[in-house]
Amino acid sequence: MRTRYNAKAIDELNEFERYIKTKEEIQEIINENDNKKVYLEIGMGKGDFITELSQLDKDSIFIGVEVSPPVLALAVKKLKRYESENKVKLDNLYFMSFDAIDIASIFENGQIEKIYLNFSDPWPKKKHAKRRLTNEKFLAEYKKVLKENGRIEFKTDNRGLFEYSLVSMQNFGLKFIEVYLDLHKADVFNIETEYEKKFSPFGPIYKIIVEY
Repeated sequence: MRTRYNAKAIDELNEFERYIKTKEEIQEIINENDNKKVYLEIGMGKGDFITELSQLDKDSIFIGVEVSPPVLALAVKKLKRYESENKVKLDNLYFMSFDAIDIASIFENGQIEKIYLNFSDPWPKKKHAKRRLTNEKFLAEYKKVLKENGRIEFKTDNRGLFEYSLVSMQNFGLKFIEVYLDLHKADVFNIETEYEKKFSPFGPIYKIIVEY
């Protein structure tokens, strides 16, 4: 997700106590809660999905990752508003900003239960294929931090990215658990992202669940 440059974004993030800036900080949180499962959303946008997920499972730790500080600052504002309106505090939800390719430098081997990839940038040009979050180089990094038999849940409305991801995941040797060609017509539990709510009326939502 792209947004306008916001010079105050870093300051706004630093003022939020659940914005985690370093590996040491997130490792301390995980170690203090070593009996809890850890879930990660990469490319969280404004955070609708992971906010609702963390509300439904307060016994686990949820970490929303967004590479763009201005977008993450918007997510912080939205979370604060959500907590105020619903009179809750989601102490199990944290935000971070880093490039997904660096995931293994932030988390230890086998530390993550599941990774969510929701409506990632499709990078439609062939020359940009290596930037897609389901490219094999990213899948290799995810494998390092996921638990044994850890899973990825992937959603997109982009047919090209969906087809690319099927091939990439198959070539990597991942086990397909569920594949949906039109998720909203399936009778399954689904938390919608902000993007999904806006664009699902215009075409199908594709979903893949794979296991390492």
